[in-house]
Amino acid sequence: MSETGSSESISTGTFTLRGPYGRRAIGLSVAAAVGGFLFGFDSSVINGAVDSIQSDFALNSVITGFIVAIALLGCAVGAVLAGHLADRWGRLRVMFIGAILFFASSIGAGLAFSVWDLGFWRVIGGLGIGIASVVAPAYISEIAPRQIRGGLASLQQLAITFGIFVALLSDAVLAWSAGSANSVLWLGLDAWRWMFIVGAIPAAIYGILSFTVPESPRYLIAKGKADEAKEIFSRLVPAVDLEKTMRDLQAAIEADRENAGVSLRGPVLGLQPIVWVGIILSVFQQFVGINVIFYYSTTLWRSVGFPESASLGISVVTSITNVLVTFIAIFLVDRVGRKPILLTGSVMMTVSLAAMAICFTFATKDAHGDVSLAAPWGPIALVAANIFVIGFGASWGPLVWVLLGEIFPSRIRGKALGVAAGAQWVANFLITVSFPAMSAWSLPLTYGMYAFFALLSFGYVLWRIPETKGMELEQTETLFVRKPKADAKVPG
Repeated sequence: MSETGSSESISTGTFTLRGPYGRRAIGLSVAAAVGGFLFGFDSSVINGAVDSIQSDFALNSVITGFIVAIALLGCAVGAVLAGHLADRWGRLRVMFIGAILFFASSIGAGLAFSVWDLGFWRVIGGLGIGIASVVAPAYISEIAPRQIRGGLASLQQLAITFGIFVALLSDAVLAWSAGSANSVLWLGLDAWRWMFIVGAIPAAIYGILSFTVPESPRYLIAKGKADEAKEIFSRLVPAVDLEKTMRDLQAAIEADRENAGVSLRGPVLGLQPIVWVGIILSVFQQFVGINVIFYYSTTLWRSVGFPESASLGISVVTSITNVLVTFIAIFLVDRVGRKPILLTGSVMMTVSLAAMAICFTFATKDAHGDVSLAAPWGPIALVAANIFVIGFGASWGPLVWVLLGEIFPSRIRGKALGVAAGAQWVANFLITVSFPAMSAWSLPLTYGMYAFFALLSFGYVLWRIPETKGMELEQTETLFVRKPKADAKVPG
């Protein structure tokens, strides 16, 4: 029991969310996860604007895909740089930099005068997304008690899904208000331009929050500010565990310093095996095609016969589903464990994507080249798409971020997390940039490919990923040097 008389104690393993320490950890995690909200908002806001951008700037499918995906190149760069900048300048300063990039990108994209100008601001926004994708989960993992670390780390994905929902909802509301995304709304600007501009509001909020939360205790200790770190920890862990927490963290930081020159280089294609585990998990998360739903869903549903207003509404409903199922992952991740949830998600994604591939084999084109998907295949494809979102949102969406924060040894965690996140954005870019051209060629083949990667993800998790539920970060690294057969014997 803690000295406050609450029912939580890290020493006894009865830490709960009800006491003051749990509530404070949640509050700080929510504030940090606003970066995830911007991540989701900025990456999905283009969904409602794609057709208008293509029309206004007279783009072909290849250039359209490139403009949608180009932000992801900025994401990859931002993700790789974020860890180094956060260790040098602190988590909060880097969060503020991300907010500035988001703000500038929102205004610039909304006022873009050419497609290449729009592309430039998309890259700037991508840098901010990449920074948030690394700094926010790192900050949360450094202030979260281990008993609720999985749940709090999942807040990042919840914030991302909520950002996607708000982006798609605002797209729909603005388009409905103007009559269409390509109609003038306010100040002589088309509705699709306001879709970008409204992103400046959450960007400003994120910038303000970066001045209100405390710095990461780990960063403070690394900079010789142990007293400040102790003051912060005193509000996050029971007093009986405070000294032990400080000693363990100082020892971990000293070990990191001893390994400061350590490289990610290893015997497997030039990298350590554990780094490849993180990269492969990240690639699978994207190669199932989830962001096709959130970047192109309005265009996709219009292409199979739904009007623009209905397509926008369908995208909003899908994003709501994505938010709700993320709560399932948060509830189960520290109860059921990481591996069973990932395996279940892989099965759901494989089946639903295969169903979509089958449905699109029945699509037809009229004399103008417009695609339609007659009943019952249109409704079946719509249901399958939402089952896919449920399977992803309750498993691979949040849990890959949880695992990336857990699996890397402390001596390489920052560098490895940056590489894995960078690989995730590169994979996202490849899927996003290729979808318009591939879908124009063959939707069944496109979704069949995504189903194949979902099937491969099942096999990889079954073979290579052990369970990390309830373990200290320092313990998890030992799991990945064992032979695959030993993974099944890991308790928890």
